[in-house]
Amino acid sequence: MQSIEAVAPPGSPEREILDQIDPHRLPHHVAVIMDGNGRWAQIRHLPRVEGHRAGIRAVQTTVEMVARLGIPWVTLYAFSTENWKRPRAEVATLMTLLRDYIDRELERFVANNLRLRTIGRLERLNAPVRRRIEAAVAATAGCTGTTVQIALSYSGRQELTDLVRHAVEAGARGLLRADEVDEAWIGAHLQTASSPDPDLLVRTSGEQRISNFLLWQIAYAEIYFTPVLWPDFSNLELLQAILEFQRRERRFGGLGHQSERAGDPDGGPRAPRA
Repeated sequence: MQSIEAVAPPGSPEREILDQIDPHRLPHHVAVIMDGNGRWAQIRHLPRVEGHRAGIRAVQTTVEMVARLGIPWVTLYAFSTENWKRPRAEVATLMTLLRDYIDRELERFVANNLRLRTIGRLERLNAPVRRRIEAAVAATAGCTGTTVQIALSYSGRQELTDLVRHAVEAGARGLLRADEVDEAWIGAHLQTASSPDPDLLVRTSGEQRISNFLLWQIAYAEIYFTPVLWPDFSNLELLQAILEFQRRERRFGGLGHQSERAGDPDGGPRAPRA
């Protein structure tokens, strides 16, 4: 894999932003809602499949840049449960592109110490694609670099519904008490139990919604919306998102430094003294 200097050479716009980023304050986990493939193709009077192919190239670019930066986790929202409602031909094309991506990138994942994981209901995928994914996950299980987590046939609401059902069933069998169910228990029983919650959520294409993605996990994530369509999402865009992340003050429900310095117990505007 190329060094960071290869994609952010001196004098480039990427380098200008990179020089402003504190390497000690990078997000630990970046989640991405990859949106805009269809519109990208429509603008160019191309079939939607060409937008999806261009989107795969953006996936490659983003994964490589995240790894170069040393960010430990990236989660990509590749296919939602709602996406099954799309025309059958489009779904079949997406599955083919996914299979081809796995086949093409697996060797590079292993060579660059990248680990592949998935979340979602993979049982809904066709058997050949599912086997490819499972084999790639197994082949990279020992890698210790960036983990690339792909959400496939995924729904945040379905994940939480499954969790509630599991808790009710366990309670009915006497295996779980109500007082054992707390935030830690829930986090440990989500599909993302082995990953940290995202620090930064990026959504492309100008839409400003989270679309049923990681509903529990992004409770305290910084959200970055960009009008850029996913196929045009570049290293420059990713660096801009990270710089914006570092410029924000993350309070996690507590007081910000400015409020503390001002002596404001509530973190809000101070009332004038009488």
